[in-house]
Amino acid sequence: MSSKKLMEKVIKLFDERGRKAYEVAREEILSEEIEYEPVRDALEYFIGELWHNSQHPALLSLACESVGGKPEDTTSIGAALVLLTGAADIHDDIIDESETKGSKPTVFGKFGRDIALLVGDALLLSGFMLLHKACEGLQRKQGEKIMSSVREAFFEIGVAEAKETSFRGNWDVAPEEYFDIIRMKASIAEATARIGATLGGGNSNEINALAHYGRTLGILMTIRDDFIDLFEPDELRNRVENECLPLPILYAFRNAAKKSEIVRLLKKDEITEEETEEILDLIMDTKDVQELKKEMQLLIKKEENLLGQIRSNKDNLKFLLRSTVEDL
Repeated sequence: MSSKKLMEKVIKLFDERGRKAYEVAREEILSEEIEYEPVRDALEYFIGELWHNSQHPALLSLACESVGGKPEDTTSIGAALVLLTGAADIHDDIIDESETKGSKPTVFGKFGRDIALLVGDALLLSGFMLLHKACEGLQRKQGEKIMSSVREAFFEIGVAEAKETSFRGNWDVAPEEYFDIIRMKASIAEATARIGATLGGGNSNEINALAHYGRTLGILMTIRDDFIDLFEPDELRNRVENECLPLPILYAFRNAAKKSEIVRLLKKDEITEEETEEILDLIMDTKDVQELKKEMQLLIKKEENLLGQIRSNKDNLKFLLRSTVEDL
C-alpha cells in the first residue's frame, strides 16, 4: 500500500471512530451564549475550520473495544477530550507565537493573543464540565480514576510546555532532553488509551498495556510530526524563531560538519523550499537520524508484543503504530 493510501486509511479510521464525539463537542461549545462577537467568531472558526480532532476520541473508542467494551460508551468523554486538547493547542500556539498551521492562520494569528487566550480558557472550562458530567454517570471509582487520569495528563503536558520554553533559541539542546519533552507530551495519548480500557472493563494488565501503548503511540506521532515540519518552510521558520528545533535536526547536529551547514541555512532571512530540500538532504543520511528511525521501529515492535495481552480487535491498534513510520 502506498504511503498516500495508508494515510488516507488512517484519516478514515479516525473519522469513523471519532466523528461522533467531535460533533458532540462542537455542539457543546457552540451552544454557549457568548455575547462578545469576536470571541464567538473565534470559537466558531477554531471548532469549525481548524480543530477537527477525531484522533483522541478514536483512540478512546479503539482501546475500549479492544478489551470487549462498547465504543459508543466513549462518546461523551471523547467529546470532552476534543475540547480539552483544543484548549491545550490554542495555549501552545500562544506560547510559541504560531500564526499559521498548514495553510490556515491559527486563532492566535487571526484574532490576536487576548482573544486566543479567552477562547482557550472557554474550551478548557467547557471540556472539564463535560468530562465531570460524563463521569457522574459512571460508577464512583471508575469516574474518579478517569478524572485523575485526565488531571495528571494535563499537569504533565503543562510541565512539558513550560520546560520546552527554556529550549527556545537554544540550538545546543541535547536530543535526549527534547525527546523527554516529547515523552511528557504523550501523556494525553496515554491517558486516552487508559480511559478507553477502563470504560471497556479491562483488567489491570490490559489497562496498563494500553496505557503504555498510548504513550508510545503519542511519542511516535510527535516524532513523525517533527519530521513533517522539515518539509514545511513556514513551520520550520517558526520552529527556528519561537520553538525548539525539530528532533531530527538536533540528532543531525551531532555531526559537526553537517551542523555547520544546517545552521547556515537556518540563519537565512527566509527559508524557502530550496533551503528545506538542502536541509533534508543534510539531515536524512546522518548516522544519528538513521538510528532515530531504527529506534522508532523498535518501539513499534515492543508495543506489538505488549498488545499480546489484549483480548481482541488489535489490528487497528497495530496499524496506527506502523503508520507513524510510513514514508520517513
